[in-house]
Amino acid sequence: MLENIYNELVTEHSRNKENRRTLENATVKERGHNPSCGDEITLELEVKDGVISDAAFSGSGCAISQASTDMMIELVRGKTVEEAKKLADLFIKMIQGEITDEDTLSELDDAAILQNVSTMPGRVKCATLAWHTLDIAVKNSEA
Repeated sequence: MLENIYNELVTEHSRNKENRRTLENATVKERGHNPSCGDEITLELEVKDGVISDAAFSGSGCAISQASTDMMIELVRGKTVEEAKKLADLFIKMIQGEITDEDTLSELDDAAILQNVSTMPGRVKCATLAWHTLDIAVKNSEA
């Protein structure tokens, strides 16, 4: 049952076109690339007064990287830069197996379903690509 939910959510998010676009008023643009498999994204953020008012991406890759990026964008839109950094840190620690508490992971909403990627070493970089890119992008937005 859980595997079906996982597959449905990954498929749904990897095919979602809503967040796959170019932002006309992007204030931050960051490219992320996974050389081991070729996944790549360009993350665009519109940051106003310390809040991510909009976010979008373009790129290509496996279903996990694309779904993770889509989930991340839905999660951080409307959040402060500080909240986005904390969510990125939480997601990465979840994938690394450092945080497993369900109540804590509930902050990740749909992205928490990717927790089992931590048991698939070949997919860890796929799942974390967008989140590492976000971390760099929000740091650049503060500079």
